[in-house]
This record gives sequence, C-alpha cells and structure tokens, in this order.
Amino acid sequence: MKILVTLLLGAMLFVSSILIAQKQMITVHMENISTDKGTVKFALYDETNFRLQSLQSVAGTIEAGKTSIVFKDVLPGVYAIVCYHDKNENNQMDFHPNGMPLENYGTSNNVMTFGPPKFEDAKFVVADKNISLAIRF
Repeated sequence: MKILVTLLLGAMLFVSSILIAQKQMITVHMENISTDKGTVKFALYDETNFRLQSLQSVAGTIEAGKTSIVFKDVLPGVYAIVCYHDKNENNQMDFHPNGMPLENYGTSNNVMTFGPPKFEDAKFVVADKNISLAIRF
C-alpha cells in the first residue's frame, strides 16, 4: 500500500512539474509614450474573450517615456494584447463624444486601423518559449 501511495504521489508531482514548465512569460516593452503622467494599462486576451474580460491585466509605470510589464504563467495558445495610456488614472479609456479615443492605445503586432482593435490583427502564438513584444501607440 505504501508503495502504491508513493508511486501515485510521484506521478502527481511529475505531471504537475510538466504542467508548470509549460507556462510562459510575455514581456511587453513600450518606448514612445508622450508623457510620464499616468500609467499604461495592458490586457491579455484570447479569442473567446477579446475586449470583454481580460485573462490578465497589468499596469506599467512610465519613466522617461518608457514602460515594461510581464504577463506570467501564460499557457500555450493564441493571444492578443491591448493597451492604453491612462493619463488621468481613472482606470478607463476616455473618448470624445464622437467615439474617437482621447487617450493613446496600441495592440500586439502594432496594427492600427479605424475602429476598435480586431483579434485577427493582434493575435500571436505562445508555445514553448517566453515571448518579448514591443508595442507602440
């Protein structure tokens, strides 16, 4: 009985170590921020929840027009990142009455079009390595 429990415990530890090893980090750098005022809010999405509910969100502090953040424990898959410069730190993106953004925003892959960001334009793959991305406004 002790041998069976020991084998099961060993198998569980082995499987959990494999699962933990599969998680990656995504590092995001931004270097063209117009002012050090406020923060830059980053959100990680998959296709199912794109622009609805982020899987992870991180705020980056700005120093000398630059910020860097890390999304940790990201499982392999297809993701997109959307970020915006929250200059007034009200925790939301501000818009003109006509719907145009008042605050700068960006997406992974740096595709900028008229209208809201699209998952297809911003998607990237996380596989078996950590990823480093540069996003610009």
